[in-house]
Amino acid sequence: MSKKSTTAKRAVRPRDAATLVLLRQVRGKTTVLMGLRHGKHKFMPDQWVFPGGRVDRADGYAHAASELRPHVTKHLARTSSAHRARALAMAAVRELFEETGMILGQRLDQVPKGASSSWAPFYQAGYAPILDSLEYVYRAVTPPIRPIRFNARFFLADGSNLHGKLQGDGELLNLSWVPIPKAIELPTPPIQQIVLEALPDMVDDAGQIRRHRRVPVRIMRYGERRIEYE
Repeated sequence: MSKKSTTAKRAVRPRDAATLVLLRQVRGKTTVLMGLRHGKHKFMPDQWVFPGGRVDRADGYAHAASELRPHVTKHLARTSSAHRARALAMAAVRELFEETGMILGQRLDQVPKGASSSWAPFYQAGYAPILDSLEYVYRAVTPPIRPIRFNARFFLADGSNLHGKLQGDGELLNLSWVPIPKAIELPTPPIQQIVLEALPDMVDDAGQIRRHRRVPVRIMRYGERRIEYE
């Protein structure tokens, strides 16, 4: 086999990404925040998704009002450095703000000096991220056969104390709080469907998010999809 053909079949390296799943009680029903990706998007067109996206370099250095709880950092650090673990969480909060206009944060007195262009709008809104509200609940790696791949970490948080109004940057349409049974019936990417179906077991009878002792990982090894734990 030629070097050219070998290179052509080499799997694309997955990029780190973070997704934020937000739950809120609406008229006695547990709902989840979702939006519809435009049909012209190259990745997951016409699919209902949670807010999320790729990690930016600035995410690891941006200011936060609170940090990840130790057990969350411990789980994340099994496949990344502590610095990268923090960057993943910050990316989830930033993407939520960019795509939906909603802020998971605490009031800020002034914009941190040297804030990057990707974080300045968040701080200018008057808030700093609260990372201790996040629970790490799932990781999924896109199969090697796909041309676009992500190593995605899913975070779960209580959406009842968000700030802002649903608007976003236009990447997600029809932003809304959807009852979980209805969300499961929507056209969603397979991995997000799996997470949706698992959501009822991630909260207790009072609707409080459970602490995860093991985090499921959906990954393909030797041509077979597997569920591992970290």
